[in-house]
Amino acid sequence: MKSLPPSLQDHLALGATTLAWCWRVRRNDGAILGFTDHDRDLAFDGTTFEAATGFTASEIKDALGLSVDNLEVSSALKSDRLSEDDLAAGLYDDAAVEIWRVNWADTNQRVLMRSGSLGEVRRSGAAFTAEVRGLAHYLQQPNGRLFQAGCDADLGDARCGVDLANSAWRGTGIIIAASSPRLLTASGLSGFVAGWFTRGLLTFTAGANAGRAQEVKRHVLAGEVATIELWQPMARAMAAGDAFTVTAGCDKQFATCRAKFANAASFRGFPHMPGSDYVLAVARPGEPVTTPKG
Repeated sequence: MKSLPPSLQDHLALGATTLAWCWRVRRNDGAILGFTDHDRDLAFDGTTFEAATGFTASEIKDALGLSVDNLEVSSALKSDRLSEDDLAAGLYDDAAVEIWRVNWADTNQRVLMRSGSLGEVRRSGAAFTAEVRGLAHYLQQPNGRLFQAGCDADLGDARCGVDLANSAWRGTGIIIAASSPRLLTASGLSGFVAGWFTRGLLTFTAGANAGRAQEVKRHVLAGEVATIELWQPMARAMAAGDAFTVTAGCDKQFATCRAKFANAASFRGFPHMPGSDYVLAVARPGEPVTTPKG
């Protein structure tokens, strides 16, 4: 049950209302954007809600229990503040969303109808549809550590301790050619063996994608030329001459941590846990008893 401000309740009691929907989006980079389905801009709480941006929304669905409530917002890229590049770059992934019901004649009369975050975003040309998930969505996300054989730290973070600024773990390259949005050949990485940067992170330092990063799927070396395949296409086209840095990759296995990074003491997995074969094994008469390695 929503508690309405008395002034808004009195307005609704009139029968003839002047109501509009307002959406406020807080992106991952800190930018705050506002949009409304009214025919002129509205403003409150320090945010200007831009009109005539083509936003439409489906019905808001409420359910009992902890199921995830959601709705969909559709729009065309009509606003100067909405761009396809920003969507492709992930700036709207899991962005916080507030949905308000507002009296456009007096914006002090308003009520927050829903808080949540952006989920799946589907694009088609200049139009897009974004799923808005309720706060119950976060209750379905795993928290805490998992007991597993692989490491659960991110390479280079405080728990891992590997210094990725060290030249042994970091390379710089220049694109020679980009044959697709995910595949490029580069110079400058001949001092590293093939596969060294597989599962690493490539960050552009110059070019159209400057400041953007993507994980490396495959790193191959042929003479002086390195071929790098990315897991996802870059938001903007890669071009010859674009500069980047790339960090070594880690497959989260204990053997790799010990041999490649000499960092076994900081390994954050449990490599000596018995596997399912040992747990499900059945003792039989006459068979020797074995214990898990480690």
